[in-house]
Amino acid sequence: MSRVPYGHGMGREVSAQEFTRADRTRHREKVRRCLDVFARMLREEAFDTDDPMTGLEVELNLVDERGDPALKNAEALSRIADPDFQTELGQFNVEINMPPVRLRDGGLTTTEEELRADLNAAEEASAQIGAHLVMIGILPTLAEGHLTRDTISANPRYALLSDQILAARGEDIEIDISGEEDLRATADSIMPEAACTSTQFHVQTSPDQFAAYWNASQAIAGVQLAIASNSPYLLGRELWRETRIPLFEQATDTRGEELKAQGVRPRVWFGERWITSVFDLMEENTRYFPALLPITEEEDPLEVLESGGTPTLSELQLHNGTVYRWNRPVYDVTDAGPHLRVENRLLAAGPTVLDTVANAAFYYGLVRALAESPRPLWSQMSFSAAEENFHVAARHGIHSQVYWPGLGHVSATELVLRRLLPLARQGLASWGVSDGEADRFLGVIEQRCLRGVDGAEWFVGKMAARDGEARYDALRATLLDYRERMHSNEPVHEWD
Repeated sequence: MSRVPYGHGMGREVSAQEFTRADRTRHREKVRRCLDVFARMLREEAFDTDDPMTGLEVELNLVDERGDPALKNAEALSRIADPDFQTELGQFNVEINMPPVRLRDGGLTTTEEELRADLNAAEEASAQIGAHLVMIGILPTLAEGHLTRDTISANPRYALLSDQILAARGEDIEIDISGEEDLRATADSIMPEAACTSTQFHVQTSPDQFAAYWNASQAIAGVQLAIASNSPYLLGRELWRETRIPLFEQATDTRGEELKAQGVRPRVWFGERWITSVFDLMEENTRYFPALLPITEEEDPLEVLESGGTPTLSELQLHNGTVYRWNRPVYDVTDAGPHLRVENRLLAAGPTVLDTVANAAFYYGLVRALAESPRPLWSQMSFSAAEENFHVAARHGIHSQVYWPGLGHVSATELVLRRLLPLARQGLASWGVSDGEADRFLGVIEQRCLRGVDGAEWFVGKMAARDGEARYDALRATLLDYRERMHSNEPVHEWD
């Protein structure tokens, strides 16, 4: 897996255009042809699987000196002048793609050091125009005026995708979230999605092991969310501890009420079953979801394959990138050939680089241990239980009670401390991670659970101490406190 941008779908370069009925028909046929070629490639074992790598993407927010959103990503990127930084949907968003690493080569430490260095350099550059980087799931100082069509990033792909989602939906997007407080709002674009900034962990896997890694990722999604929530506020309201989850599900929903009532699947999707092959997911994506961006390339994937080449399957890749599974299947092509990976995309960014890499270590270790277990966890647990854990954890964060086979309903922190951290350590050892490196990063997870403090819990606690102040004044002051501590790289459980 060479150093290539990971972004799919939203990150794909497309130009402004309109689509005809003929475009859509031709695209559907091409996607099906890509799917047939993909099935043949899986049968013929054409994938790079010898020495799997891992990767990381982090989405960031830009704020001004007061802590309000800074709509300056184009200027900031011009100053940063680093190809690893890219635009995101909102003018207050940027994203960094870290180079893929091998965990056995000290990859976790390398990622931490490089991510800190890159973010420090980017902060120094963007600060010159009054834009400061913040790693947090939802920027708490966002107001409704920041989530309009006028604040979409300049690249035409974003406006195009927004138009296609709104056209498919046929009406404005409704946001309706009930939590500690309630929020109801409407939007004429997909800009509410820009409020959701995430961390994405990529793990490369062979076709034979893909189903085990994906199933394991789904099974632990709730636990991941519970101990790393970092999005408690949206538009001035305290909602869920990880408000990104319901917000993202609603902000890109192409279904009106009638289609929901008919049971049509949502494009932001946990899924509905354990799988036996990566093909299950790719086939579901093409069977259940019409194309949002029906762009058809000239390449004939079958001709390329039969002539000894590697097809890009660009239509399948692009379509796959507009179905927003929380654990997404990815097909990609590098100099080493085609490969598969699971993209784990459910966690918020931040609070610090160390917290982020600790979350990565916990995921990589735990998912490997479970994927290689002789008795799969998903054979003991219903898929609906995994999905319920996911939404319970998003709502309640570090104080969640989740279901676990053999234990019933248990505190998420207790489950991590007693059962999952030893498994994660075992998995990291299988990756070739040194004991010292595993101790450092998993120690962050352990202390977070012992103290019951993650990003969301810290932020809500700080806001409680400012009770009586005007809500947005308190949010700004707390965010500035957060940003100052973020730069210390002391993990969030050690913040005062």
